Amino acid sequence: MNKLILNTGIQEFIENNIGTDIMSVLLSKPYFEGISNKELVEQIESAKKAKYKLPTWYHTQGILYPKKLHIEQTSSELTAAYKSNLTTANRIADLSGGLGVDTFYFAKKAISVDHFEINPELAEIVQHNFSVLNANNINCYNEDGIATVLNSNQLYDMIYIDPDRRDHQKNRVFFLSDCKPDVPMHLEMLFDKAPLIMLKTAPLLDISQGIKDLSGVKEIIALAVKNELKELLWILKKNFDQTPTVKAVNLESPHLDFNSLIDSEEKTNITPTPIGSYLYEPNVALLKIGMFKTIAKHFKLGKLHSNTHLYTSDELIEFPGRIFKINEVLFYNKKNLKPFENTKANISCRNFKISVEQLKKKHRIKDGGAQYLFFTTDFNNQAVVLVCQKA
Repeated sequence: MNKLILNTGIQEFIENNIGTDIMSVLLSKPYFEGISNKELVEQIESAKKAKYKLPTWYHTQGILYPKKLHIEQTSSELTAAYKSNLTTANRIADLSGGLGVDTFYFAKKAISVDHFEINPELAEIVQHNFSVLNANNINCYNEDGIATVLNSNQLYDMIYIDPDRRDHQKNRVFFLSDCKPDVPMHLEMLFDKAPLIMLKTAPLLDISQGIKDLSGVKEIIALAVKNELKELLWILKKNFDQTPTVKAVNLESPHLDFNSLIDSEEKTNITPTPIGSYLYEPNVALLKIGMFKTIAKHFKLGKLHSNTHLYTSDELIEFPGRIFKINEVLFYNKKNLKPFENTKANISCRNFKISVEQLKKKHRIKDGGAQYLFFTTDFNNQAVVLVCQKA
């Protein structure tokens, strides 16, 4: 960590060059003695990524940034704040602390938080930043979190883990057992240190597989921001052996959170219905939890087809997703699509035999406009096109 970066002139240079072409900075003569242009570029790139993702860091004087990869991998302040509201734990351990955004927000609620980061350079940067941010109830350790905690006598109210999802070659891994640390392997020993564990995983992780791999699963939260799925959160409780709850949350967007016991889906029977006046498209968090029949029953909506995850009603209701007014229902054929040739529309496919790109090419439809065309399969197994506008 080069502390010369903190000099006032260098900090002003970084701030004033957020929008500057990086290559022009990199290829220029050295701007400052003791600071390479490469170091300046790293700070500029990371600050640029932090501007919207980590506004507290960005707007605080004296912050040191790590390489941009660490910014990319960290939680946003928005999701970190959400997680901090899920627990009332007083003493927390963050075993894979990274840049410390989650740690920082847990510390706003807890009495103390222990932050573990094995990378010495990152650990030093984080400790400096916590000091600048006046996060005085965070204890920083440049140690292997899981090894240290398992070999100590310290007990916690909650342990938080965001496992590294890259292997030695920096390739992404998708199974819990391939992440570092291997949470399933250490889980029972971790429960000896804390009765509650919060685990953050990649959104691609299969929920049913995660339930098989983990014990004590109390709740699974699919967390999205502006309809982009960011992470899966797993709340694990020692000796919990009841049915887990799944929850869909979409932040920074008009939304309704949805939650249900995970076994309600197999207990729910519904019959696909005719298409009504309105169409409902679930947000990505809702789609991730896979409670497709339960959604229909909960919101009192018709489902277009057993394999079509779109819903319908005659009366407009609130729903966690996009809502459309259906102007016309067409059987899918060349004649019915003729009027749309050389026009603009927003095309979506759900349970349909042809892809979006193929449809655009075949029917010469361009992207854009206020019209939405949903190509799907209805309750009679007919291929149909729903001509819609946003409700």
